[in-house]
Amino acid sequence: MTPRSGSWLSFSEAFDLPLAVDLRTAARALGLSPSTAYKLIHQGGFPCPVLRLGWQYRIPTADLLRALGIEERPVYLADLRDGADFAEQRDRATEFKREDYA
Repeated sequence: MTPRSGSWLSFSEAFDLPLAVDLRTAARALGLSPSTAYKLIHQGGFPCPVLRLGWQYRIPTADLLRALGIEERPVYLADLRDGADFAEQRDRATEFKREDYA
């Protein structure tokens, strides 16, 4: 089934989603047309939990990603480098403080 409201979400777009998304965004991520998504909600067959907030539907992003088979956010090499740089700076700051008190 192909989405009618644009192309599917890429991985980078999916990982940049807010904590909850509107129904059109969730339908796009799942490759559904918005009308099919509404039908599935009314039939109780939408593939993840749906929150009804007034007249709007919201889908928690974590549940949407799980429905897509994405359990965790991938770790990229850049993330590892940033973490290593942070740890190195923290260790240097700790050593500097120890020298002041010695």
